[in-house]
Amino acid sequence: MSKQDYYDVLGVDRGADAATLKKAYRKAAMQHHPDKNPGNKEAEAKFKDLSEAYDVLKDGDKRAAYDRFGHDAFEQGGMGGRGGMGGMGGGQGGFDFADVFEEFFGDMMGSRGRGGRGGRGGQNAPQRGGDIRFNLEVTLEEAFTGKTESITVPTSEACEPCDGTGAEAGSSPETCDTCGGHGKVRTSQGFFTVERACPRCNGAGQVISSPCDDCGGAGRVAKQRSLSVKIPAGVEEGTRIRLTSEGEAGTRGGPAGDLYIFMSVSAHPLFQRDGEMLFCAVPVPMVKATLGGEMDIPTVNGRRTLLKIPAGTQSGHQFRLRGKGMPSLNGSMSGDMIIEANVETPVNLTKKQREILEAFAEEGGDKINPQHEGFFAKVKDLWDELKD
Repeated sequence: MSKQDYYDVLGVDRGADAATLKKAYRKAAMQHHPDKNPGNKEAEAKFKDLSEAYDVLKDGDKRAAYDRFGHDAFEQGGMGGRGGMGGMGGGQGGFDFADVFEEFFGDMMGSRGRGGRGGRGGQNAPQRGGDIRFNLEVTLEEAFTGKTESITVPTSEACEPCDGTGAEAGSSPETCDTCGGHGKVRTSQGFFTVERACPRCNGAGQVISSPCDDCGGAGRVAKQRSLSVKIPAGVEEGTRIRLTSEGEAGTRGGPAGDLYIFMSVSAHPLFQRDGEMLFCAVPVPMVKATLGGEMDIPTVNGRRTLLKIPAGTQSGHQFRLRGKGMPSLNGSMSGDMIIEANVETPVNLTKKQREILEAFAEEGGDKINPQHEGFFAKVKDLWDELKD
């Protein structure tokens, strides 16, 4: 029985590109996969036909041979085999199980998206540069107002003399003759095919006979890059700022990585921060806490705000100043500032001040302290007679 045309098996036109082939194969293979059709011999056979067709058409060399000679290219003694079991790469039943495994699990294994041979990984494809982390500390005042900061980042850039190729001027990288530019070589072991990085080019797919003197063939050189970074108002500990394409240069013409700036905010001598809230403990003189009055309170923007102290204010009492906290990172609102009163006991009294306080005590001063009276009332409830 003659074999069905590979393009018909996948349901694509003869001019279909690699992306169309892959999409058609994945859709059909998922539909006819044996795990989804247990015991269905027809589905199993269809799955094998799909895998065999895709194995040929996704490979540029095999596809060219098939387009010219048809199925005869892969018969024993034909034009196309790369070795073993009908020239289909050593797999059972005319297809390579390694290819099928990688098609379904390649995304999780990190082996796809590198270009070449339908995702099996020609390593000479452009590679994205690495991302860079930079730690930046600002003061609480700078986090409140925002600022523009100049930073110097150690990174790598494409080598200018060789234009990132790694080869000296007048030459260029050559296709590795061991792996044919794929970056990988295959060996058959029984029913399985083992694939590993090419030992000659170390998986690059290319070799550089005359490396560039400036970069030593790497295509990149280490440099210090100066950047101006806008720090928005409202940043807090752990805020991350991303600068696209400001990371390390890619290889073989690939895009640059990104720069991530991780923010930290230094401790402040007066204010403690919790998100958009600010907290400040303020000492209040005993007389002002007793009689009431007003106080100027500092704010994080360097100004002052007036706080009214009611008569009889106790230590630990909190006042809320609305809108005096930190701005939100999106600028939509500002938090509040919480002032905690710490009533201060006077020290270093003069003789006259001491006499005034003693007279105050003689007039029953202890009996007008609500917390004092409440505490000893509880003591009396617990113990009828307090022993010395």
